[in-house]
Amino acid sequence: MTFHIVIIGAGIVGAATAVELLRDGHTVTIVDPADPGGAQAASYGNGAWLSPASVVPMSMPGLWKKVPGLLLDPLGPLTIRWTSLPSLLPWLLRFLLAGSTVPRVEEIARGLGALLSDAPARHKALASEAGVPDLIKQCGLLYVYPDRADFERESLSWRLRRDNGVDWIELDEERLRQREPALDTRYRYGALVEAGAHCLDPGGYVASLVQHAQSRGGCLRRAKALGFDTRDGRLHTVLTDGGNIACDRAIIAAGIWSKKLAKLAGDNISLASERGYHVVIADPEAAPRTPVMPSDGKMANTLMRGGLRASGQVELASIDASPNWRRAAILHEYLCRTYPGLPRDIPSRRLKRWMGHRPSTPDGLPVIGPASATSDIIYAFGHGHIGLASGPITGRLVADIVAERTPTVAISPYSASRFTNRYQRKVRERRP
Repeated sequence: MTFHIVIIGAGIVGAATAVELLRDGHTVTIVDPADPGGAQAASYGNGAWLSPASVVPMSMPGLWKKVPGLLLDPLGPLTIRWTSLPSLLPWLLRFLLAGSTVPRVEEIARGLGALLSDAPARHKALASEAGVPDLIKQCGLLYVYPDRADFERESLSWRLRRDNGVDWIELDEERLRQREPALDTRYRYGALVEAGAHCLDPGGYVASLVQHAQSRGGCLRRAKALGFDTRDGRLHTVLTDGGNIACDRAIIAAGIWSKKLAKLAGDNISLASERGYHVVIADPEAAPRTPVMPSDGKMANTLMRGGLRASGQVELASIDASPNWRRAAILHEYLCRTYPGLPRDIPSRRLKRWMGHRPSTPDGLPVIGPASATSDIIYAFGHGHIGLASGPITGRLVADIVAERTPTVAISPYSASRFTNRYQRKVRERRP
């Protein structure tokens, strides 16, 4: 059976989902008020890594001890704006609880690993299908440290990776220098994840996927989704500011803006903006051969079509708060420290900066599966730090749910019900 399906959101998840649903023979309409692949989307500005190693949750045991310091250091790698603290407090408590024990982070890592294990291969296939195979490059991903002792301090993180099938090659100082001659000499140890890949132009890639979906019969509507017309447990219409769209199914893949739509579909999802920043230096005088993440800066250094991008930082603040461009300046400073061949005084025409919203749940797992109000509405959002990498498999999972096939990956860890308290669950279970 085929349906008319409205996909709300034209980011990497929405675009990949459109391709999968069209492959299954459905009629697809993508709804988004902005250009696919544009700078307004998290897909545009991320670190471009397609990493099976990104299974380590943001919240880890002992993090609660660092919260006072995070509040006091406005320029640290993870910070919280004081003015946003009251509204963020429920999310923060869930966040700290998610990483409170080793068994809990092991469980989350397994959930992330199921979405990431074959991410490079899925992206290669998807990019080839869309006619842009050159946008996906596999040359590994490199984590660098001042010495092996610093690497060993992250032993839990690397054990979580190994437990989820990630292998790496250890590089001593000599081998690291041979591989990355531009890297500052303070880094003397590296861990190379050869299975990792990266995207040379995430924004262009997303735009190409949407164009590919259109070439296969998909429709792109420039509109903002406002809600749903549901009657007797069935979806009839998606309401937009550009007219209503009659349909059989709807997919919510609108990133940080999904929370309001999910509430209209019966679920109060704990979702916050982990505001991320990037800087890009065009025509860099020095750059890594392999995408690099320094242990001290916790930022992705990736040479892309537009130049050398440093992407990272986590700033918890309200969606409408103004950017703190000092955080982009930190990334620039780290780049210059990491690659001494880069001049500190770079003309403004060669330096670009960006801020965007990672849609993040407290446990770092996305929300994938049917809504409470009706199974005709399906969630596909909240991917946080793994949105780009896990886009293709999320699209496949959504297509499996629509077709009532057994999903490629068990979707129970990503259910919206994990945000529902016990009382609410009992009430729903008693409903006829």
